[in-house]
Amino acid sequence: MAMDQLAMPMLLSTDSAAAVMVLLSVATLLVALNHMLSSRRRSSRRLPPSPPRLPVIGHLHLLRPPVHRTFHELASRLGAPLMHIRLGSTHCVVAGTADVARELIRDHDATISGRPVSVLSRLFSYGSAGFAFTPNSPHWRFLRRLCVSEVLGPRTVEQLRHVRRGSLASLLRAVRASAARGEAVDVTRELIRFSNTAIIRMVASDVGVTDEAQELVKAVTELLGAFNLEDYVPLCRGWDLQGLRRKATRVHRRFDAVLEQMIRHKEEARNRERRRGGGGTQEEKKVEGPPATCKQRNKDLLDILLDKAEDERAEVKLTRENMKAFIIDVVTAGSDSSAATVEWMLAELMNHPEALGKVRAEIDAVVGGDRRIVGEADLPRLPYLQATFKETLRLHPGAPIAHRQSTAEMVVRGFTVPPETAVFINLWAIGRDPSFWEEPLAFRPERFMPGGAAEGLGPRGGQQFQFMPFGSGRRGCPGMGLAQQSVPAVLAALVQCFDWAAADGGTAAIGMDESDVGLVCARKHPLVLRPTARLNPFPAVV
Repeated sequence: MAMDQLAMPMLLSTDSAAAVMVLLSVATLLVALNHMLSSRRRSSRRLPPSPPRLPVIGHLHLLRPPVHRTFHELASRLGAPLMHIRLGSTHCVVAGTADVARELIRDHDATISGRPVSVLSRLFSYGSAGFAFTPNSPHWRFLRRLCVSEVLGPRTVEQLRHVRRGSLASLLRAVRASAARGEAVDVTRELIRFSNTAIIRMVASDVGVTDEAQELVKAVTELLGAFNLEDYVPLCRGWDLQGLRRKATRVHRRFDAVLEQMIRHKEEARNRERRRGGGGTQEEKKVEGPPATCKQRNKDLLDILLDKAEDERAEVKLTRENMKAFIIDVVTAGSDSSAATVEWMLAELMNHPEALGKVRAEIDAVVGGDRRIVGEADLPRLPYLQATFKETLRLHPGAPIAHRQSTAEMVVRGFTVPPETAVFINLWAIGRDPSFWEEPLAFRPERFMPGGAAEGLGPRGGQQFQFMPFGSGRRGCPGMGLAQQSVPAVLAALVQCFDWAAADGGTAAIGMDESDVGLVCARKHPLVLRPTARLNPFPAVV
């Protein structure tokens, strides 16, 4: 009996060992079967073609600024209109032709309506309070509608034309003063100053534009365009090896103080208007003067945001952080890109004197020589100027890459694109695609004129995917209408009012190298020219 009692555990242990072996065998078979099925799934759901990559960093070692050129070169070597790359741990696909862009936007626009949120964009967006870097959501859709229909809608753009005209007057006076002294002008610096001043005054028309505000706008643009290892390599997260987060935190703190002052100033002005309108005391009315009505002044962008914040019936209640993030989005997106496009237009015309002569002759014919200075209202009667604007955008889109993120798996051109994949649409490469453009590297505005191959082609994206410098679909640029109004008018005034020559008096072509800093595709070197006034007497601008 005692032996039986001792033997039983031994028998049980043997049976357990046998059971474990059976379970291990079954588990091994299941793992092998799963691996086989996974391999079949991977073979049937192929990723797009990809260059060889390294462990951990993926293809980061292949990227060289400017990135849109690197993407184009890599895709050309692979012969792949849709290319897959890994930036650290992040899956990315790059669309480099109009056909692939058409399929992505036409068939998958909802799926790629997200935007990757980086460490720095999260900071400047106050988390997800803005619209430029906010994921697709009811909150984002409300802000998008607000931006397209009201903040940057046609009516607001028209109402604030006088603000842009006043900033243009300051630019022309500065250039005229340099011309009178026989001095060269750093056109790049003057255009950035003009663009920043115009957009900030459109946001808040009654505030002064300080040097600090201009400096902060430039700093934010450069930081958001910088490559940050933290966003792609998990091992680097939290370390701030490049010091970008520390710098961005300082810039954000300063910018927040400027925005807070701007909002408080506007709130105080609105409260004074309300009191003058009948809500204040008799003493306040005597001091502050006669009643004011909304019709006595046009609302600026901050007025519109504050109206929405105070609207109890609004679909989404705007917070102070929403307004600040909104202003940062508008200012950083609209300032440098506009300045860069005017600069590219002037540089291209300097390198193509025949085109410059056509633009100038057209302007003189429309406005009548030196009677007045050309303005936005004249644009419909200046088709060659408009063609020059389009040709410049084709070759030098302000944002050369449209950046999206997929929210679900999708199949494009027979290839599988996983969810949470960064989607890059190379607008720069699409604008130079020889499949759609004859002599794609040549600057020829005539292609957009009547009889030209691109006659009737506009920058609105839509179904014209070979020319979409402002992007397309749900994440297309909401400031397109403003750019189409303001940018050609600034270039027209500079060409009408001044003759331009190289600062050193030489005849060599102006360099067209691209900068590798910031979000915007700008020229690498400052455009320094010597102006000579064409109009005498010089007519008033406003």
